[in-house]
Amino acid sequence: MPITIIPYDPSWPEKFEQEAGLLRELLGELAVQIHHIGSTSVPGLAAKPIIDILLEVSDLDALDALDAKNAGFNRLGYEPKGAFGIPGRRYFRKGGDQRTHHLHAFRTGDQNLARHVSFRDYLRAHPEIAKAYAEVKIRAAR
Repeated sequence: MPITIIPYDPSWPEKFEQEAGLLRELLGELAVQIHHIGSTSVPGLAAKPIIDILLEVSDLDALDALDAKNAGFNRLGYEPKGAFGIPGRRYFRKGGDQRTHHLHAFRTGDQNLARHVSFRDYLRAHPEIAKAYAEVKIRAAR
């Protein structure tokens, strides 16, 4: 599948908020926090047009039990992929071959939560670094 990088789309934050609302409704109190991460979360940054969502949950076993019952992730269009190479993560894709969302779930306290949010916040605070990062991504995609 070819990698496509497109200019920033100002609808990305709204798309995140819509999806976060669906996830909050599905997960209730299990969802501690839901963050928009990745390149689509950085204003002005070129990106693959896929919304990355970071889900902090209080209990991975409860998340797994919900998923095992197909009680909602399938209904929302998510395909579970397990840890997908990162211990302690639960990863889900939405949109099939035309992916629209990636969902990365970690238990409260996992170091990956801070790592993802810190990277996003750094790019937001340093637009010149974000621009250079976009240029590298565009060259790599070519």
